[in-house]
Amino acid sequence: MTTAREIMNAGVQCIKEDQSLLDAARMMRDLGVGSLPICGKDDKLHGIITDRDIVLRCVAEGRDPSSMKAREMSGHLHWVDAQDDLQHVLRTMEDNQIRRVPVIEQHRLVGMVSEADIARHLDESQIAEFVERVYAR
Repeated sequence: MTTAREIMNAGVQCIKEDQSLLDAARMMRDLGVGSLPICGKDDKLHGIITDRDIVLRCVAEGRDPSSMKAREMSGHLHWVDAQDDLQHVLRTMEDNQIRRVPVIEQHRLVGMVSEADIARHLDESQIAEFVERVYAR
């Protein structure tokens, strides 16, 4: 059984909830990623922010990314446990049409699973089915 821990990217960096969206955008650029987990002062996962969130919910609305805080981007959060199997990870991503999912162990963020991580562990027909379900709108 392949687990979330086995396929995740470890060492994920968080944006703190009181940091600005400008800080988040710069972190994403510097790290070469399209999303960041939002962590609170308690070091627990409070949300996730994507580059798309910054564009659609801040810039496109004429708001200032240097004054808008990461906590304002927190919405409904989906995650998987480090011991969840690959099928559970797939179901979570497909059912919620998300391309990245945080991995939690003992209430702490330990990694992130992306669609690229998933693709490395599926055959071609499974990848096609996954893409169809995640991107179907």
